[in-house]
Amino acid sequence: MAIIITDECINCGACEPECPNTAIYEGADDWRYKDGTSLNGTIVLPNGKEVDADEAQEPISDELYYIVPDKCTECVGFHEEPQCAAVCPVDCCVPDEDHVETEEALLGKQRFMHPDD
Repeated sequence: MAIIITDECINCGACEPECPNTAIYEGADDWRYKDGTSLNGTIVLPNGKEVDADEAQEPISDELYYIVPDKCTECVGFHEEPQCAAVCPVDCCVPDEDHVETEEALLGKQRFMHPDD
């Protein structure tokens, strides 16, 4: 399951540098699959979707920090708990019920993005 940032976010930015997958972006900022990962060029994601890792993607939020579900692994493979939730001063980093994944799937996604770790 990915993590989502709720509208209680105060835009403090504490979460962004903690993400080992670079899945957290400031509101209105474009994002890329390659950011903070080993991905580049045309890739096929674990979910079967083909994308260009270098291509800028539309922001998920224009106002608040946001987490890209395709890049979020809940820190599986890196830490014991999601680091964004651990550092959030207002507890707005919560599980995203719309993106439920098993620990095995999250670990597979982590290995896909970081095969050399």
